[in-house]
Amino acid sequence: MSLSSNRFASSPFPARAALYTLLVLGLLSLAACKGGKDDKKDEDANKVAAVPVEVFATAKRPIAASYTGTAALEPRAESQVVAKTSGVALGVMAEEGQSVTAGQALVRLDSDRARLSVAQASAQKSKLENNYRRAQQLVSQQMISANDLDQIRFDLENARAQHKMAELELSYATVKAPISGVIASRSIKTGNFVQINTPIFRIVDDSRLEATLNVPEREIATLKVGQPVQLAVDALPGQAFTGSVTRIAPVVDAGSGTFRVVSTFDGGGLLQPGMFGRIKIDYDQRAEAVVVPRIALLDDEGAPTVFVVRDGKATRVPIKPGYMDGEWVEVREGLKLGDQVVTAGKVALREGAQVEVIGQPAPAKAAPTAEAKTPGKPQ
Repeated sequence: MSLSSNRFASSPFPARAALYTLLVLGLLSLAACKGGKDDKKDEDANKVAAVPVEVFATAKRPIAASYTGTAALEPRAESQVVAKTSGVALGVMAEEGQSVTAGQALVRLDSDRARLSVAQASAQKSKLENNYRRAQQLVSQQMISANDLDQIRFDLENARAQHKMAELELSYATVKAPISGVIASRSIKTGNFVQINTPIFRIVDDSRLEATLNVPEREIATLKVGQPVQLAVDALPGQAFTGSVTRIAPVVDAGSGTFRVVSTFDGGGLLQPGMFGRIKIDYDQRAEAVVVPRIALLDDEGAPTVFVVRDGKATRVPIKPGYMDGEWVEVREGLKLGDQVVTAGKVALREGAQVEVIGQPAPAKAAPTAEAKTPGKPQ
């Protein structure tokens, strides 16, 4: 027993060395694992730092400069039909929504009294005509004076006028349409007693419709008669209507600083008087302009700027805009064809930030024709 104890006591280093070796290997293994985790965290951090964005590749497309506004459609002509005489309505020959032509009979009133007046005036006229013929014979025989002949002629002319007046009153018993158009409202029924000058119909000429814009005076040099006009109405979404500028006021209203511009459109179809619409007047157009979506512009004060993706990083680029046409903005300076402009995700971007492009760059779409645009001018 003593021999064994002395042997182990005399050589303690090998056992401790083995223990130390195991501890060092364990620490190295932990360090290796920790280092691998840190590397993975760094890689994940790099991935998080890349901001996902959508981009648009600048392209060429037609773009127009235009003035836009809103206005209600009005008929070219409108008439309140009134009764020019009194009487009972024996027949109503038109209804709301019915198309009528100028001179068409709408209402027939009781005309007995007017017919009697015509007969009375006709008898008086015939009597004086006979008197005048006999007087002409007598004056040639010098049996009556020239003054007497003039008096008879005067009475005859007065009787003829009275007869025409009676016939005119009789014609008023038939109420006729003063203009061609459509019956917009009717306020009479068969059997009603109609007072003189009482409105009984409203007729609107819907063959041509007009829209009037009050345009700021700064546009007076750009808008001309004959320019094409596009119309979109709220009641008919997705549909476009074309017209033209027909009248421009020659003076500017001093109070409002505006002048009147009247555009005309074909009616008689879907468009109806009273509809409210958005009007766009194109006064210039470029066939091939470098454009970007309007949403790509940054909300910065000062010069307009956009973010452009270059070498995987976001670069802030100032641009010189031209015409603004709906969702598109013309770029006169600052970009070239094919530049990838950030359209979505730009809020989280900073200069030089890493970006990750999602999807493919959106191509430019065809020129829209039915939607109203925002006015813009080249800088």
